Amino acid sequence: MQATHRSSRLLLPVRISFVALSLIVALGLNFVPVGRFYAVPDFVALVLAFWCVREPHRVGMGTAFIVGTLVDVVHGAVMGQHAAAYVLLAWASIVNSRRLLWFSPGAQALHMVPLFLMVQVVMLILRLLAGHRFPGWEYFFTCFTTAALWLPTYYLLLLPQMRPIDRDENRPL
Repeated sequence: MQATHRSSRLLLPVRISFVALSLIVALGLNFVPVGRFYAVPDFVALVLAFWCVREPHRVGMGTAFIVGTLVDVVHGAVMGQHAAAYVLLAWASIVNSRRLLWFSPGAQALHMVPLFLMVQVVMLILRLLAGHRFPGWEYFFTCFTTAALWLPTYYLLLLPQMRPIDRDENRPL
């Protein structure tokens, strides 16, 4: 039986400065005003989940709490709404990281839909508890657009870590 073809490229270790830069860029993208358009992806949740899956020892719930609090402050949202949702997302991503890495990036995106949906549900519950009205079912489109960006984000964020393909016949790795 033939095994599925996997990439033989080895990844270099990620630089923590690149992780921080990617989170800063995601924060900047989240702060772009879009009005009442609900299908805008949550770029912070996307990048945070990616790094929690790929680097669970470097990016975790503490990072999620700090980034979530920043998003709460800038958006003027219910204090702690994004922080709580991102902490749960980080926890779920870390718990599932070893299993997710066995799947292709496309399958990983499908596995991330429930996690991004969980983020939306947690934020909605906290908003409703604070006295806001239900925004409508289109509010949940964000989890699908965020998951749809998993594949390009996967390749974009792994690009700096990819080693050049130069084979040395004397070395096995």
